[in-house]
Amino acid sequence: MAIATMTSKGQVTIPRQIRDELHLRTGDRLDFRIEENGTLRLLPVSKKVSEVFGAFSHKAPETPVSDAEIKKRLRQAFRDRDL
Repeated sequence: MAIATMTSKGQVTIPRQIRDELHLRTGDRLDFRIEENGTLRLLPVSKKVSEVFGAFSHKAPETPVSDAEIKKRLRQAFRDRDL
């Protein structure tokens, strides 16, 4: 369980384990939603296509790259913000 305390200004520090699990970095945007049953949902805002366009614009590799490798590289790029 991850617990945080709200400041008098309404600010909350998201616990590290949650930030790590969601791959959150400084400057990421978050969406707060209150469900009908009163549950609060915190969701990272997805990247726009324009923000990731050109992520693979480097020189093409000499050997073909598998779909699994492409997915792995994309996940790593999003984690590292190496776009």
